[in-house]
Amino acid sequence: MRAKLTILILLALAAGGCSVSKYVPAGESLYVGGSVEVIPDSAARKQVSGLESQLEGMLRPAPNATLFGFPYKVWLYYWIGTPRKEKGFRNWFRKKFGEPPVLANQRVVTANAEILAAYMQNQGYFRSTVTGEIVENKKRPTATAEYKAYAKPRYYIDTVVYAVDDTIKQFNKDFLLTKEAGRGSLLREGDPYRLDVIEGERSRVDRLLKEKGYYYFNPDYLIAEVDSTEGTHAVNIFLKVKPTTSQLALKQYYIGDIYVYADYNALSPDTMPAQAKMRRGLNIVDPKDNYRSRIFDDAIGFTKGSRYNSELHDVSLSRLINLNNFKFVKNRFELVPRSDSAILNAYYYLTPAKKKSLRTELSGLTKSNNLAGTQVDVSWSNKNAFRGAELLRLSSNVGVDWQIGGIPEGQTNRDVNNFLRFNVQGELSFPRFIIPFYHVNPATNQALPRTILTAGYETLTQGGLYTQTSLRASGGYSWRKNVEVEHTLTPFGINFIRPRNISEAFVDTIFNPQTSPRDVYRFVTQVLDDKLILENQYTISYKPTPGPFARDQIFLSGGINLAGNFANLLDKTVGGDDGRFFDIVFEQFARFDGEVRYYRDLSPSLRLANRFIGGLGIPYGNSLALPQFKQYFAGGTTGIRAFRSRTLGPGNSIPERSVFGNSQFGDIRLELNTELRIKFSQLINGALFVDAGNVWNYNEIEEYPYGQFTKDFYKQVAIGGGLGLRLDFSFLVFRLDLATPFRKPWYQVLPTPRSPWVFDQINLRDKSWRQENLVLNIAVAYPF
Repeated sequence: MRAKLTILILLALAAGGCSVSKYVPAGESLYVGGSVEVIPDSAARKQVSGLESQLEGMLRPAPNATLFGFPYKVWLYYWIGTPRKEKGFRNWFRKKFGEPPVLANQRVVTANAEILAAYMQNQGYFRSTVTGEIVENKKRPTATAEYKAYAKPRYYIDTVVYAVDDTIKQFNKDFLLTKEAGRGSLLREGDPYRLDVIEGERSRVDRLLKEKGYYYFNPDYLIAEVDSTEGTHAVNIFLKVKPTTSQLALKQYYIGDIYVYADYNALSPDTMPAQAKMRRGLNIVDPKDNYRSRIFDDAIGFTKGSRYNSELHDVSLSRLINLNNFKFVKNRFELVPRSDSAILNAYYYLTPAKKKSLRTELSGLTKSNNLAGTQVDVSWSNKNAFRGAELLRLSSNVGVDWQIGGIPEGQTNRDVNNFLRFNVQGELSFPRFIIPFYHVNPATNQALPRTILTAGYETLTQGGLYTQTSLRASGGYSWRKNVEVEHTLTPFGINFIRPRNISEAFVDTIFNPQTSPRDVYRFVTQVLDDKLILENQYTISYKPTPGPFARDQIFLSGGINLAGNFANLLDKTVGGDDGRFFDIVFEQFARFDGEVRYYRDLSPSLRLANRFIGGLGIPYGNSLALPQFKQYFAGGTTGIRAFRSRTLGPGNSIPERSVFGNSQFGDIRLELNTELRIKFSQLINGALFVDAGNVWNYNEIEEYPYGQFTKDFYKQVAIGGGLGLRLDFSFLVFRLDLATPFRKPWYQVLPTPRSPWVFDQINLRDKSWRQENLVLNIAVAYPF
């Protein structure tokens, strides 16, 4: 039946394709695309790799969209008919679903040939030429454009000279220093000549000069003279300042007075500087006295008499914006009117944002394990709570999950899978370090550091079984030394977990001989006892800024989480040493995490994305394993997508139904993901992906006989892959990933062991196979 339906659709499209022909004007042809053939000289054959795809990517216009070769949008454009009203339904339909035909045009082909030839010149293929012609289809009124690019040998850079004269010694000195500053010049000897690299170097030099105080300089004042008369296919580049450059641009500037308008209304006249109050060296206009002067002193890096620096200029604006207290932030510099002036007055115009806000969200969800749910979130925020740009946020949420459809196999009580969640949390953040007996100067940081205090209370009730409460608090710091490195330190964190309302029926269920030993273990270790976690954490992330022509990006992050050391010290100090603090068992563990992401742009429409995650948890003292919410799990929409969340591991453990739901956790995690991302259009993207990894226990646990990490861990790796579809709406990415397992590690420990590789079992026609092995992941945003 499906095969017949597919044939009918294809026949209808074929018939529709014929019907488009009658709409094409007489003597015209529908443009269906173009191609470029690069014909190199004998000396240039090894230099033109990839040139054809680059040139083809520049062809304009793009042909009409097609489906199986059928220009369906053109067909819809004509099918709906000519609109009679400018704002009628037909006009809307044409714009939304249709597309006017793109007709072949020799003038456009000739213009494209000139553009391609200019591009080749700019890439160093001097004296190359391009021709183009329209090739008509003899059977249908369609045409293609065929281009031939005759490539001459490419020119390479022999020498690079930064040329100066002796008229302005300080500027010449600073100009020459830019050649080796930072990562060095983009113009390197031996590289091919490229006009875009020269333009990038002009921008780089301009940025470095502005960092040295040359406020009025710009890239247009630089000229690159190229000499190709010396040597064979080699050029000498002389980068120099144009002789017509204004003297204003060759002078270093210093900061004069600084004015801050803390309650600026863009619709009203400027407040005169004379009305400002001098505070900490700043002239602050704050009629309502809403802000402490310290926040502006911290955010604005300039001081009176300091030299102008474009980097500090950008950083100051970024700090003011990131305070999240101002709706608009504007800035300007004004030259002090004197004949020989090198002084700039600075002005900052800040429009306050709404101080208080209340937000409510209602959401619903369904899960693959036949659970449905709803959640209500309410949050209230107060910006500038204590006149120091502090942010106070109070939030709470209530959520319910309940069982729909059939009861999962192995369970008899529907209420077991009903959950009620309640959470209330308060957070107060300060845009500065609050450290006793220690002062940190934020001027050395590109973003203001933050001190963050949090406290929260949470309950989770599993229907008819038990309720677990959690009381937590923490205090920490977040700061950036530069735009590439971010640090987060939480020296103090406490979490007190207490179970209550444990039903007798639940206890009877757990200690029933038919109950899984894993459920008994999880009940005893995670539910039965009170727990105290006294911890501290540190994380660091590094995201280097790629160069202007870089095709590679990398992201690194890592962290350490320690718990129980302080509690153990206090326990010994008071003479206890029994693993309890105030008669509560405290957890002891060390956890180390690391992540590497690497992206490689293979072409404008192809990107290779890779990620490696490693995690090591070491329980000791009171703890046989990490607390459940500190453990790792595998599977899910952002992990190994061929397996459902929390259904893998530890090690070769066989997945089984649990009264706690999916509950496969571990102390160690290794995961590798790679995917080829394909850009079909601005809206539609695709992906091919493969994921591999698993979780393991650090210690040997009787209930998980195949779960401990050993030297043979690589034999226990799960692997899966699949296809992805992504809809990129700019403000969010909606993602569908369809995956299937390639390797199921627990197959090796079945009563009848078998190969873990399951390629031979793939059977798309088998409904039961599809239900068990095809996993559809629906999510927002990319997995990494």
